[in-house]
Amino acid sequence: MSNGRGTDYDAIVIGGGPSGSSYTITLTKAGYTVLLLERDKFPRFHIGESLLPYTADVLEQLGVLHKLGEEGFPIKLGLELSGSDGFLRRAALGDIGDGYRKWTYQVERADFDKLLLDSAAEQPGATVLEEAKVGRLIQEDGRVTGVEYTYQGETRGASARYVIDASGRAGVLARGLGLRTSDANLKMAAVYKHFGNLDESRNPGYEGDTQIGVHENGWLWAIPIRKDVISVGAMMPASLLREFRPEDLYAQHLKRLPRIEERIEGTNVYRELSGEQNFEYHANTLAGPGFFIIGDAGCFSDPVFSAGVYLALVTGRRAAEETIKCLTGEEREADVAERYGAFFKTGYETYYRLIRAVYDNRAPVMGRFIQQMFRESGIHEKWRVRTLNGDFWTDTNPFVNRLRAEPGWDLFGKYDRLYGCPVHGERQRELQAR
Repeated sequence: MSNGRGTDYDAIVIGGGPSGSSYTITLTKAGYTVLLLERDKFPRFHIGESLLPYTADVLEQLGVLHKLGEEGFPIKLGLELSGSDGFLRRAALGDIGDGYRKWTYQVERADFDKLLLDSAAEQPGATVLEEAKVGRLIQEDGRVTGVEYTYQGETRGASARYVIDASGRAGVLARGLGLRTSDANLKMAAVYKHFGNLDESRNPGYEGDTQIGVHENGWLWAIPIRKDVISVGAMMPASLLREFRPEDLYAQHLKRLPRIEERIEGTNVYRELSGEQNFEYHANTLAGPGFFIIGDAGCFSDPVFSAGVYLALVTGRRAAEETIKCLTGEEREADVAERYGAFFKTGYETYYRLIRAVYDNRAPVMGRFIQQMFRESGIHEKWRVRTLNGDFWTDTNPFVNRLRAEPGWDLFGKYDRLYGCPVHGERQRELQAR
């Protein structure tokens, strides 16, 4: 489809992770052209392996969910929450009720992300270049109009009606335009390993479940990513990693959660210890003249409840839908930018409040507040499960509204929340009214 402006593409996407792939699939399916520039060569390692049921729904809507089944990824039916103080609670995905999806997948991100990127590359109108590094934004009269990038040793330029920042923590456009704000509320870091030769008969809980274990200095995850491989990570204050050996800290923290330690008994190290600083940041401006910022490029806080891929997919898709309204002249660009920003902030801030509930230490140690929320009477279990599944754009979920009532947990500047589920739409509003 001609863009009518003499530019090379309708959109240039910086980054080929889930958000960039989602944007590309959505825009090209509508008949537009996209140049996607990915810095790395896929497959490449990435953390964040547990998906939400709402994530599976989005993948089905994008036409790629069946490929996950063909890949043989493990099925996830629940989330186990435990504490070093003896707290134990399982959130069964089947308790979501009202006909919603009761399962999802756990994935090995290297293969999952490549699957998505390959799906994007298969779309007519999509040009996907790996090992293509964006070096400079091109701007004209305050509008982003293209990029310069290096590919196969050659510096090239490309122009587009819209440039999309899907570059994750690199934040090529977000940083380039000076839109990123660093946060320092949590100050956490992660160390993790993958273990092979997993035998789920040793699991004290349910096969395929994600385990989240909270203790006084942080939390652990355990996520099976293949039938016989599990990812186990420890989140802790970054200050600890500066004072002690990461390997020693990892072993100490693992011992604080016996259920996770029991699950990996008899395994062998499949991937040696790695670490990541948990950089916290957000952008208050998510769209503007000639650009959209999607996924982790616009906000990152903490991976505790596995919503990163979900938020990446839905913001990528929504940005593409809003781009189409601009390309067709259906709506004013300024109106679209404001609405997209409200959509992005509503979802990310709701998730951020769920994260803050885990880290809150008023009760008096970390983890007690979220435990209390799971024990509170008067809230049906389906609302808790639905929240964990991605019900971030609701205005009727009492569990979410309880999170929103907490003062001091704002993330962005002042904005008007935009309600309406990006996955289930009006169907969800009808069900939530029951």
